[in-house]
Amino acid sequence: MLFVVVLLFIFIHWYGRKSVLQTLNNMSNPQENEYRNLNFHPYNIMMILLLAGLTMLFLALSASYVYSRVQHKIPPIEIPIMFLFNTLILMGSSYSLALAKKNYENDDTRGYQMNLGLTLLLSILFMLAQCVAWWQMMQINNGISSSNVASYIWAISILHLVHVGGGIPFLAAFFYVAIKRMKEPVSVLVYFSDPLKKLKLKLLTMYWHFLDLLWIYLVLFFYINYFIK
Repeated sequence: MLFVVVLLFIFIHWYGRKSVLQTLNNMSNPQENEYRNLNFHPYNIMMILLLAGLTMLFLALSASYVYSRVQHKIPPIEIPIMFLFNTLILMGSSYSLALAKKNYENDDTRGYQMNLGLTLLLSILFMLAQCVAWWQMMQINNGISSSNVASYIWAISILHLVHVGGGIPFLAAFFYVAIKRMKEPVSVLVYFSDPLKKLKLKLLTMYWHFLDLLWIYLVLFFYINYFIK
C-alpha cells in the first residue's frame, strides 16, 4: 500500500514540477497570452483530487482485503495468468498515449491519430481480456460469492475496470476530433495551437498513466498475497 502512496507522490511531484517550470517561463515572457498559462486551471485541481481520492479508495480496499484474509484465516486465492497479460495490454495503451502526446507537441498529425487509435483499441482489448480473466477465476471456483477474499478481488478489479471504461469516452472523443477535424492545414494549425486542448490531453495522459501504475500495484499485491501462505 505504501507503494501506491509513493507512486502518487512521485507522479504529482513530476507533473507539479513541470507546471512550476512552465509558470516561471511564462512569467519571464509578459507577452504570452494569459490563457496559455493553464497550470492552475480547475481541470488540473480536479484531476489531482480525483487521483488522490482513487488512491485512498484502493488503499482502503487493499487493507480490507488483508484484514479479511488474516481475520478469517482464509488460504490464498490463485490469480489467473490473464491478469499478467492484461497488465501488458494496459502498459501498451499507456505507452501509446504518451507517444500521442509527444506527437501532439511535435505537430505530427499522422502519428497523433495513429497512436490515439492504438490507445483506444488496446483499452477496449484490456476490458475484454479482463472479462476472460474473471471467467478463468470462476473456472477455478473463485466466483464473486465464493469467499470474502474472492469478493474483494472481484470488487477491486471491477472498480478498476469501471475507471478504465470511464476514460474510454474521452479517448474516443479525442480520436474522433483528430480524424474528423485534422484534415485541412488551417484546422490542423488551430488544433495544435489550442492551449486548452493541450491541457486536456495532458490530463488524460496523466489519468491513464495513473490507472496503469495502479493496476501494476494491484496485480503485484494479489500475487504477493497468494505466495504468502
